[in-house]
Amino acid sequence: MKREFLLIALLSLAASPAFAQQDPNDPSSQAKVRIGPLALSPAISLTNAGVDNNVFNEPTQAAPKSDFTMTVQPKIDLWLHIGRSMVIGNVTEDLVYYEKYANQRSANSSFKVGLLVPLTRIILNGNVGYLNTKDRPGFEIDARLQRTEFSSDGSIELRALSKTFIGVKATRQVVNYDQNDVFVGSNLHDELNRTVTAESITLRHQLTPLTSLTLDAGKQQDRFEFDHLRDSDSTMITAGIKFDPFALLKGSARFGYRNFQPLVAGLPNYRGSTAAVDLTYVALGSTKVTVTGTRDINYSYDINQPYYLQTGAELSLAQQIFGPVDVVGRVGIQRLDYRDRAGAVIAVSDRTDSVHSYGGGIGYHLGRDIRIGFNVDQAHRTSAVSDRQYDDLRYGAAVTYGF
Repeated sequence: MKREFLLIALLSLAASPAFAQQDPNDPSSQAKVRIGPLALSPAISLTNAGVDNNVFNEPTQAAPKSDFTMTVQPKIDLWLHIGRSMVIGNVTEDLVYYEKYANQRSANSSFKVGLLVPLTRIILNGNVGYLNTKDRPGFEIDARLQRTEFSSDGSIELRALSKTFIGVKATRQVVNYDQNDVFVGSNLHDELNRTVTAESITLRHQLTPLTSLTLDAGKQQDRFEFDHLRDSDSTMITAGIKFDPFALLKGSARFGYRNFQPLVAGLPNYRGSTAAVDLTYVALGSTKVTVTGTRDINYSYDINQPYYLQTGAELSLAQQIFGPVDVVGRVGIQRLDYRDRAGAVIAVSDRTDSVHSYGGGIGYHLGRDIRIGFNVDQAHRTSAVSDRQYDDLRYGAAVTYGF
């Protein structure tokens, strides 16, 4: 970890706009540091240095605890050209500090690296990622728990027509919780340690230089290390659209169908729609709209309600008011629909929890690379189980410095 910070610090000191070169056909064109074929974009952020008035997401009757908290996030994106091929990488470190509750402090590391090899008629692509974090894994589990995730994927595409590619893709993810991770009486190491593998056939059509259409059909296998009552197989078909980072509308949207089949009797299957949306639109250089959405299966800590269907959306609007001043507004909702195991004793059968969030902030830009802001965010979860409800208000300052 010390080596990572040293690397980021040295690259940050070396950063200078004079190194930046713009090539609209090169994904590394926005890099601020160039050393031969190596392009780098270091950045550091101080996020929400302020107050969290419900550190543990406790219900009102439990007298929620408040504390001062802040997160420092150094990160670096890199691109390395090797002939026509390119290595793409990212290193991110989250240093989370709580003043009173020292057991909530953490250093969360994320590493990603990929290789893109465009040949004459074939495109090879491979990626690996590693996450070592002590954080909440989603909208259900409120404890900040230690876990690691290792992911890898690879694809081969063959140019069938001038703008159409067919290929195959494989992915693998390994999730491991610490042996001491316990939440509401459930040991997550025993309940949720798992390996997820998937294989699919892909079809991609380059509609325009900045827009592509995709169609994937494949299978997924979820295998749990200790709790085989959760094992499942899925068949999925997904269609999507992807926009280049240089387009006015950037990001991707994918919609599909999933047939989720548990391997052990007693747990209902799921046949229905899925979605994954992450789109950003910038209008006139002063208005930025971001929309994210999801609909898919997630695993619960509770063996009697072992999975839930999560459906959610978030909207963020940033508007430059005048000169260096901007305002940001955010709103989101997540719906967690639980599925019951047959014959299990459950306090509230087939329950649905909802998480509503909203917030906003104001920012001031010091030049092109520094933004100072103040943010306020509110989150509220409703549930038929009283102990699962909470309100949380966070407010504080944020500083972003992109070299």
